[in-house]
Amino acid sequence: MSGPNTLEWRQQQSDQKNMKPDLHVEVNKNSAFLDRELSQLMFNRRVLAQAEDKSIPLLERLRYLCIASSNLDEFFEVRVASLLAAGAADGALSSHPALVATLSRISNECHLLVSHQYEILNNEILPELTANGIHLVRHNERNEAQRAWVKEYFDTEVRPLLTPIGLDPAHPFPQVVNKSLNFIVQLSGKDAFGRGTGIAIVKAPRVLPRVIRLPDHLSKSGGISFCLLSSVIHAHISDLFAGREVIGYSQFRVTRDSDLWVDEDEVKNLRQALKGELVGRQFGASVRLEVAKNCPPELSQFLLDQFGLHHSRLYAVNGPVNLVRLNEIMDHVNTAALRFPPFFPGLAHKTASQDIFAALREGDILLHHPYQSFQTVIDFIRSAAHDPSVVAIKQTIYRTGMNSDLMESLIIAARAGKEVTVIVELKARFDEEANINWADKLEQAGAQVVYGVVGLKTHAKVALVIRREEGKLRYYAHLGTGNYHPTTTKFYTDFGLLTCHPGISQEVNEVFIHLTSLTKPHRLSHLWLAPFALQNEIIKAIRNEARIARAGRPGRIIVKVNALVDESVIRALYAASKDGVKIDLIVRGACTLKPGVPGLSENIKVRSVIGRFLEHSRIYYFRNDLAHDTYLASADWMSRNLFRRIEVAFPILDKALKRRVMAEGLTPYLKDNINAWELEADGHYQRRRARAKQAGFSAQQHLMDTLGTPQGHLE
Repeated sequence: MSGPNTLEWRQQQSDQKNMKPDLHVEVNKNSAFLDRELSQLMFNRRVLAQAEDKSIPLLERLRYLCIASSNLDEFFEVRVASLLAAGAADGALSSHPALVATLSRISNECHLLVSHQYEILNNEILPELTANGIHLVRHNERNEAQRAWVKEYFDTEVRPLLTPIGLDPAHPFPQVVNKSLNFIVQLSGKDAFGRGTGIAIVKAPRVLPRVIRLPDHLSKSGGISFCLLSSVIHAHISDLFAGREVIGYSQFRVTRDSDLWVDEDEVKNLRQALKGELVGRQFGASVRLEVAKNCPPELSQFLLDQFGLHHSRLYAVNGPVNLVRLNEIMDHVNTAALRFPPFFPGLAHKTASQDIFAALREGDILLHHPYQSFQTVIDFIRSAAHDPSVVAIKQTIYRTGMNSDLMESLIIAARAGKEVTVIVELKARFDEEANINWADKLEQAGAQVVYGVVGLKTHAKVALVIRREEGKLRYYAHLGTGNYHPTTTKFYTDFGLLTCHPGISQEVNEVFIHLTSLTKPHRLSHLWLAPFALQNEIIKAIRNEARIARAGRPGRIIVKVNALVDESVIRALYAASKDGVKIDLIVRGACTLKPGVPGLSENIKVRSVIGRFLEHSRIYYFRNDLAHDTYLASADWMSRNLFRRIEVAFPILDKALKRRVMAEGLTPYLKDNINAWELEADGHYQRRRARAKQAGFSAQQHLMDTLGTPQGHLE
């Protein structure tokens, strides 16, 4: 595989067109802010660029294509759905011209993005898979033996599970689950009862794989062949309608509003209310319809009418309606050359060979995931669960997944008689079911389970262990920028701090008391807590740098977040820029700040880094006359994080650890000339390239090289 310092790689980079993405972003030049929704779509464009990058292994490019499709699904389920709901709440959508214009811009960009996704799939990914012996064979490409096998598979595995529904007054249009695979069929003639029912619906069984591997003897020598379930059903759909001719058909998929809504002020039991809402999520309001490119117009219009959708929300695609399912190909292909080389995280040296609590008494431990193993955090909670000196464990849970060693350790601790308090966020989007299940198990084990604060999501990532030592209680805390999720910790970049610093750890306890008792939190000296103080502290720190700059001394701000859309913070950054503060913002996703505008933001640069791992850490750095104030946080700079969530930003006090945050979390990303994109004032992003005779530098590769463990041997 070509690497960032090879002649081949440099040639590839120089050969790529240095041009703006073909997205017709409409920017109001008189506005001080970029459009949030379009900025989010531009992020998806940067993800798609990874699928086009020939320096990336082929199966990983396919994965990026699937990620882009999944991102777009969620964009419709959440952002588009919320805009449509906002319009519907105040009457007819046509009475909101600004909202109509926004939806029109979104529609234009999404159609362009979807078209580009399938161009990449059909013109690049699939041909290159074929060249590497991985074949996705369509019906008209199958040889006689393959067709015979597919026919048998359909008859024995698929047909028995299908329930074709002919539409008539007794068989109305069926309920269609969110993002499920379905088929609409147009039939000629009359049915068995002599009636002219011309439309039927067939739902694809959800228990069947969407990507089916053919037996090896049916593939070309040394290769692997697959076919899609949609292709299998298409090829034999006429078998379902004996005596009638299929004159038109298409696969289709509808995307629905997936937000859960409960009136938290009215319900007596939020967990029970959400359990009921989870069932209804699959049938929320329709927001998008996808059909095959060759779908007859009368069938697509019939579906639009059934789902109550405007024609602008129809997407006729040149391939399978759900690209995310192509992820299943990677489960069957083990070719190492087509994947990223394996990476093995390092382990914090202090915890590798000694008791975790003894290590913390010697000093704070900074963890940088996934470059350093999350196992240290698991060991922290596990040790607490089994340590007879530990009397209490408290932890917040936002996302943790269906399987979690951390949750099992908390259950063990509760059963052992320790005071275990877990604040579970039941409304963590798409993780509600897992969180409800863990809440049930924790309560059954004797833990005290609290569901946060009504109207606010508990998004803070904190854990506290209280240990009796020499007759006194001592506090040990973990604070992080990411979730306590065993899977995401392997490919999300996040920082975590383990500490027994009296000020920080006792303030963590104050946060837990605040969340469980609902009393006003005591004034905190170290932690910035949303929704009470975080926004004020951020703006105060920005204004302090502006004051320093006005006095003629260097003002410097470096921030790394997932999104920057809060207007109050952006206005403070604009003001600081005018005063001469040099500001670098590393924003992975949506950013509505306009950088580099003379007289407004000429001292602000914005970049986004898209690489092997998902950039997720939040870092706030303020130079503050060489005090180098450094905060890690759970919060992005969005209004929802600052005002509608429980969030915690925490300081790094140890000077050596401050230098580590700068050296690992900020400086490499400002040097990156492989995976970095720079935002321009008009809302477009330009990919940063290595200059002539300059070596390529990837922040993530640098961190893998410096923090990882060679060949997986943990020290």
